[in-house]
Amino acid sequence: MQATIALAGNPNSGKTTLFNALTGARQHVGNYPGVTVEKKEGLCTAGNCTVHIVDLPGTYSLTAYSQEEMVAREYLAQERPDMVIDTLDASNLERHLYLVVQLLEMGLPLVLALNMVDVAKARGMEIDSDRLSQILGVPVIPTIARTGKGKQELLRTATDLASTMLIRKPLHISYGADLDQAILEMESLIKDGLFLDGFYNTRWVAIKYLENDEDIISRGQKANPVLSGKLQVIAARVSAHVGATLNMDPESLIADYRWGFIRSVMHQGIITRANDSDRLYLSDKIDKVLTNRFAGPLIMLGILFGLYQIVFTYSATPVGWMEGLFGWLSDTASAVIPPGMLQSLVVSGIIDGVGGVMGFVPLIMFMFLGIAIMEDTGYLARVAYMLDRVFKSFGLHGSSVMAYVVSGGIAGGCAVPGVMATRTLRSPKERLATLLTAPYMNCGAKLPVFALLIAAFFPAHEALMMFGITLLAWTGALIAAKILRMTVLRGESTPFVMELPPYRLPTFRGLATHTWERTWQYAKKAGTVILAISILLWVIMTFPGLPDQQAAQFEDMRQQAAASYPAIAAQELENAGDGAELSESAQSLAQAIAVIDSREAQAALRYSVAGKIGGSLEGVTKWAGFDWRTNIALVGGFAAKEVVVSALSTAYSLGETDPEEYQTLSQTLSRESSWSPAVALALIIFTMFYAPCFVTVICIVRESGSWKWGAFSVIFNTAVAFALAVIVYQTGSFLGY
Repeated sequence: MQATIALAGNPNSGKTTLFNALTGARQHVGNYPGVTVEKKEGLCTAGNCTVHIVDLPGTYSLTAYSQEEMVAREYLAQERPDMVIDTLDASNLERHLYLVVQLLEMGLPLVLALNMVDVAKARGMEIDSDRLSQILGVPVIPTIARTGKGKQELLRTATDLASTMLIRKPLHISYGADLDQAILEMESLIKDGLFLDGFYNTRWVAIKYLENDEDIISRGQKANPVLSGKLQVIAARVSAHVGATLNMDPESLIADYRWGFIRSVMHQGIITRANDSDRLYLSDKIDKVLTNRFAGPLIMLGILFGLYQIVFTYSATPVGWMEGLFGWLSDTASAVIPPGMLQSLVVSGIIDGVGGVMGFVPLIMFMFLGIAIMEDTGYLARVAYMLDRVFKSFGLHGSSVMAYVVSGGIAGGCAVPGVMATRTLRSPKERLATLLTAPYMNCGAKLPVFALLIAAFFPAHEALMMFGITLLAWTGALIAAKILRMTVLRGESTPFVMELPPYRLPTFRGLATHTWERTWQYAKKAGTVILAISILLWVIMTFPGLPDQQAAQFEDMRQQAAASYPAIAAQELENAGDGAELSESAQSLAQAIAVIDSREAQAALRYSVAGKIGGSLEGVTKWAGFDWRTNIALVGGFAAKEVVVSALSTAYSLGETDPEEYQTLSQTLSRESSWSPAVALALIIFTMFYAPCFVTVICIVRESGSWKWGAFSVIFNTAVAFALAVIVYQTGSFLGY
């Protein structure tokens, strides 16, 4: 036997956790046809039944205001799954019953997963699931999704009911004399005309016309324009009547009656409270402090600074281990592989290129761990709640906060899921403003660049610098959003409603899983995409090589250097093995030849394809303090921001000033005459704001539906970033930095 079960529920109800508990690794992710909303599907077994589970987007209702609501509703109506499991947060039961009522009105086969019963119990609430089941007429199964408790009973109940193929009678709620009469009149017309038959029940269609549901009305006009017009006339008549008599529109009146039905259910002994119902729960008590209008933002900034302090303090040692490992690999490869192209590729192209990025894995891991703690405890939702007022003043929506956070608002995220997170915004203009500015956040790809420059030029103030960079990213993004909302994306802001999940103590397994998944994604990218780009950069930094005439000039310089020392010194240097002690004259000759080799390597790099590209840009970029090698790195950064570090590592490795002594890239930059704190700050600013990486641009195009917004993000961001970098560098230089 086979069955299809749709998993529905509000955001923060534990629906996705339940989906993961049921399907395990047997799941895959895609997009619904024609839209950018994510589609998750998985398989599991219940007895002899193979169950196909579809995890619908989290929604508070089925009113089709957002893409998520539209997708969920259309899947339920068009695909007609064998069973629907609606996941409810037992600790916020009344609020979650609104979606239940709408599912019941659609006449769908339904089982309720009463999730988080442990949280409800901790709040002093006992829920009578049998009584709730009796009143609503559907099975109610208590569950704890994060531990798996109740999942087998839930699955068994759902599959048993699905096998019976019972047709459920839709829930009928009285919406008052005026609306009820209109619904009956509309139902008669819909039934006689077989209007939208086969997908929606007649009463539900009538209610949607009264709610002025644009999607259903559009479908109705295509199916039967004459009948649809008649239904609209009835709906307009009723709307005018209730507006004149009750000062309400039908949609609001319907919502009021639904809430009235829910309250009548709740008043029938569903919940028993152990203590005074007016008492403050633990989450509420914590929120009175952490989300306080004045103390909350200060605490939030303190937590953010504390996170950076911990990350830089405790990641320093493992970062040193990683640098030492790649230093050892570089020295070993240099000793094993004979000098030549192969050695250059392995040492400069692969080890130094990838090692420059991989060296920051411990720092990235600590950052991800801190973010996972804030996310799993429920604190990140409070951050969004507190920042809603600020975001409104910049023309954004409270939901934009989470898009910023996911993109790297705390540092270490990724702009791609951040851009995709804007799908929850109902206003197209707020959504565009958010997805265009979310890439300003400090994603995990930018973090190695910042860490590199901070370690090289601001080692005494690492946490403070990272804290300042974060605030600057948010400030820049909000200002850019305000400019967009005042010019090309003018429009009113929409209201923000968000459910705050209860505070929870994170589990070790949950933190380990979240940290490992994100760290592995970073490391995998470094070992694949960055490796490929590093090899490509090595090629364009190596070829075509110095012309024979110039190479001969450097060879003459080496011979002249050797001739200026006793012949025995050159002989001693030629015959010396690894670790052999050299005379003072032989050591001096070796140093002189090393300087010539370094000058030749730098000349070859200058003459390469990449060197010519970087040099051609130097006439403009010098105003921001960027030399030709930095230009090469920044051009590579258009593909992926980690390449900035990788390219700098390769460039300075190919032109090594002291080949006999391994140095970290931070040490190399701090000793370079062309670098200074002003250059470092300018590069930080430019990296923060310039064009998103290629994958993010593609995502912006897909989410916005137009290439013009992808091009806009590249051109506008890069222009703004360069102007800011010039201002920072010129100001810093003027002040002596």
